[in-house]
Amino acid sequence: MEIIMDKEPITINGLNNLKTELENLKNVQRPKVVAAIAEARSHGDLKENAEYHAAKEQQALIESRVIAINDLIARANVIDVTKIENDGKVIFGSTVKVKDLNADKQISYRLVGQDEADISKNLIFFKSPIGKALIGKEKGEMVSANTPSGEKNFEILDVEYI
Repeated sequence: MEIIMDKEPITINGLNNLKTELENLKNVQRPKVVAAIAEARSHGDLKENAEYHAAKEQQALIESRVIAINDLIARANVIDVTKIENDGKVIFGSTVKVKDLNADKQISYRLVGQDEADISKNLIFFKSPIGKALIGKEKGEMVSANTPSGEKNFEILDVEYI
């Protein structure tokens, strides 16, 4: 049975961040935890050895993250919006300046992949409620999104491919 993995859209910046994290996990974190396990082993009885169990748990977390990053990189569909002609439509990777009609303030969102999403940096997952509401819309359109904190209404002021 063949398993077909969906391609995951990602920005160039997002891919570079994943590669940096992977290098750090492989070349810094993994050797540290291996050394911690060896150190804890030297203390004798492993059943009662909290340091050993903590280090083994840390090792499992690192290995699962390495696997997850390798999977993301393998499925990455890198989208460079700077190379796409801007027709005013909101697409993956675009930066959208909106007016939040509920809060009467302007916000710029960048639509990114799940691994890059960080609301504190206004990087929103393109499949999030706001992301889904914005995708495919154009400058000047009114958009409504049902978010966990209630309905939000926006006017799209500008769409940039930067």
